[in-house]
Amino acid sequence: MKFIPLVWSGLWRKPVRTALIFLQVSVAFALFGVLQGMKSGMDRAVANARADVLFVAPSAQGGAPLPSAYLTRLQAIPGVKTVTFADGLLGTYRKPTEAVYVLALAPGREWLWIAPEIFKVLPRDLEALQRTRTGVLISPDIGAKYGWRVGDRISLTSSTLQRDGSGTWSFDIVGTFTAHELGAGGYIVANYTYLDEARALDKGTVRNFYVVISDPARAAALSDAIDRVFANSSNGTHTASFRENAQQQMQSIGDLNFAIRAIVGAVLVALVFSTATMMMQTIRERTPELAVLKTVGFGNRTMLFLMVAESLLVCIAAALTGLALSWIAFPLAANYVPGLSMPLAVVALGIIGSVLVALLSMSVPALRAARLSVVDALGQR
Repeated sequence: MKFIPLVWSGLWRKPVRTALIFLQVSVAFALFGVLQGMKSGMDRAVANARADVLFVAPSAQGGAPLPSAYLTRLQAIPGVKTVTFADGLLGTYRKPTEAVYVLALAPGREWLWIAPEIFKVLPRDLEALQRTRTGVLISPDIGAKYGWRVGDRISLTSSTLQRDGSGTWSFDIVGTFTAHELGAGGYIVANYTYLDEARALDKGTVRNFYVVISDPARAAALSDAIDRVFANSSNGTHTASFRENAQQQMQSIGDLNFAIRAIVGAVLVALVFSTATMMMQTIRERTPELAVLKTVGFGNRTMLFLMVAESLLVCIAAALTGLALSWIAFPLAANYVPGLSMPLAVVALGIIGSVLVALLSMSVPALRAARLSVVDALGQR
């Protein structure tokens, strides 16, 4: 404790330089926290994605929709618990530039639990939707965007024509839903029955099926089994679990681990060099003062301790500040990317990293101060 005043006065001998070091380290560890938090959040999102829900889509991307009659054949496959489906249409509200996608869901309560990490709806709102043929659910985002409220009636214009040739689709807002998706402000949820009965083309078809299986460990085997059932059909399928789709999306980004390690490594190496340069300059300017301390009885180990303590104090404080900024930012980002967070393990790694940066950047300057020759140092004054 008796050395704290010396350490503190040494830090603020050059306030501007100390502030620059603090700012450099804070920015570096804020970046570290953001990148590692993103990686941890994405890993968690993949781990939390349901392996027992299979997504069945047309084998060709953008291909012809699947017949709704596939529902019965899917339910008959051993290991399948339940099956539901969804379709939709693309419309515009007021202006051609204001696109709104209408996601049409099949009747049933599966939507209450099939993908809660993506789509959440209260039982009363789902029941209200299914009771009202032209009913729709809106998200808070799209409601705020267009000023929609429960009880309003809205009209969308679509290239999907109705049987009477009209492209105008009218809906009644009966409830709300929440979605952790970047596009949640661009779609509403409607009834498949209304869509299929009213449209002129593609009757009796759906865009995709959702198959809930009893054993998540058999997801890959059942996906292959489903695709084999429809392999010789004119409407082939491509099936994968929610978790597999999430993993493929992560892989499509590239080697995220390598990218994060490369960026963080480059930042920390640059930080060590820049901080070491400043520390060296500080020791050089304080050479006469350090020589005086040695003349009054401060040994080499004590001098080494004082220099290292200064570096540790500023680096750890700055790293904690940067990590705190990342911590504050992540709840905001988690509104758009489910599971995004900065685990305590990242904070611990950040603190360990700040200690390493402090030791590496101060190693050479501190050794120079510890080995300082009093006669030579005073002779340079």
